[in-house]
Amino acid sequence: MKISIERAVLLKAVAQAQSVVERRNTIPILANLLIEANEGSIHLRATDLDIEVVDHAPAMVEQPGATTVSAVLLHDIIRKLPDGALIELSDDPRSGRLQVAAGRSNFSLATLPKEDFPVMASSEYSANFAAPAKVLRRLFDKAKFAISTEETRYYLNGVYMHIAEADGGRVLRCVATDGHRLARVDADLPAGAEAMPGVIVPRKTVGELRKLLDDDDMEIAVSVSETKLRFATPDITLTSKVIDGTFPDYTRVIPSQNTKRLEVDAREFAKAVDRVATVSSERSRAVKLVLEEDRLVLSVNAPDSGAAEEELIVSYGDERLEIGFNAKYLLEIASQVDRENAVFLFNGSGDPTLMREGNDSSAVYVVMPMRV
Repeated sequence: MKISIERAVLLKAVAQAQSVVERRNTIPILANLLIEANEGSIHLRATDLDIEVVDHAPAMVEQPGATTVSAVLLHDIIRKLPDGALIELSDDPRSGRLQVAAGRSNFSLATLPKEDFPVMASSEYSANFAAPAKVLRRLFDKAKFAISTEETRYYLNGVYMHIAEADGGRVLRCVATDGHRLARVDADLPAGAEAMPGVIVPRKTVGELRKLLDDDDMEIAVSVSETKLRFATPDITLTSKVIDGTFPDYTRVIPSQNTKRLEVDAREFAKAVDRVATVSSERSRAVKLVLEEDRLVLSVNAPDSGAAEEELIVSYGDERLEIGFNAKYLLEIASQVDRENAVFLFNGSGDPTLMREGNDSSAVYVVMPMRV
């Protein structure tokens, strides 16, 4: 194999692929990238056996071929080479080395046989559809903060993507919850997605997918089966196993009887929560909300370090209510609001609270209260 490629092009492709590679590996080949060169392009493939990323990049291919090399090492070398450099990669199977040359810099890297590299088996997908990158980005970005990190409840360690019934008909929905808070985000159902099975997209896959979704004009090809899903752009294909488990019936915890309505400037609310929570060093610090007519008082009382209180002018016309929340959860939910105002719907001080963006019900959040 012998190829020449621009540094910027190679760096982008290697960075995308190597992020899948786990830093600690008991199987040496999983620390490597598979580099395959054929006419006019190279394919870079990385996997951790649950996720596989294949990146395509244009290159001048003098001699086709394939080899595997340390993903982290290759990325570090390319990152440190000067901008604008033309990088030459040449593989000598007899010596088991990959030569990396750019200007006066030369590196000789150990390789492993390409035959040892595991390639994820192809799958028969029951649904294939296309969705705009910005639609998928909104679905996953607004839901992912609520993914559980508790390994024992593995079925909550991802985002549940499925077809659901909403007021306006069928929608593509993403849901995540950790038992303390829940996010439910809807988008119009793309053509071809009607037969899609519900799947739980693992946390790591959600993080890797985010890198494909920066271009608002990009259409993402999505393929889903019971065990795998694939997201593809013209340059990158991300294939992932799904979490083998049953997502709980989340509709039971979304309150429908909450009638006490608070409307508040989302940005001002988040800043006020952040300020009053400063006095407490506890990670699960509780912020107390006292609601009276058109008035909200936020307070934190930390016996060891002090107390804080802040008042906001809000829109609220119901009876007086005192309720407490984990400050971190309130901040994360408030930060999801793209519109100016957040609407909170309460029932009582011990009941789940619903939050949405203005009158938009396509994204709703539920947070459990705390005793204060």
